[in-house]
Amino acid sequence: MADLQVVELSASNIAAANALTLKPGQEQFVAPVSYSAAAAVSNPATTWQRVIVDGDEVVAFIMGSFDSDADSEEFKSILWRINVDANDQGRGVGKFAVAALADEARARTQKRLYVIWEPGELGPEAFFLRMGFVPVGETQYGEVVGALDL
Repeated sequence: MADLQVVELSASNIAAANALTLKPGQEQFVAPVSYSAAAAVSNPATTWQRVIVDGDEVVAFIMGSFDSDADSEEFKSILWRINVDANDQGRGVGKFAVAALADEARARTQKRLYVIWEPGELGPEAFFLRMGFVPVGETQYGEVVGALDL
């Protein structure tokens, strides 16, 4: 894990990001990387997309958004997606990725980083709670809104 680096999503690494695998049951909680890449095309100024590489291997994808003009507070600084390859889960890759996004939020003078997740047995809730996110609300669809004070 000493070789982990944050690299901007690009044409040279997007295929590897799209090929990230998930553990059985996680698919229902995570949108494919290709959906996230498409979202960046419509909002390139506010979207922050990176891959985490271990040496030469892409082991994770993370997407955040920073929009100071957003109507809702949680959309001003939010973690939209995090996909860690099934073989690399549990070794600190996700924590490294969230820390990188939090550092970017701080650099943009944000005081909080938000995330929205769907509750469920195999969902990401335990991970987000371990990262320090605290539930602060709920969406109209029953998803949890979590916040991390920076």
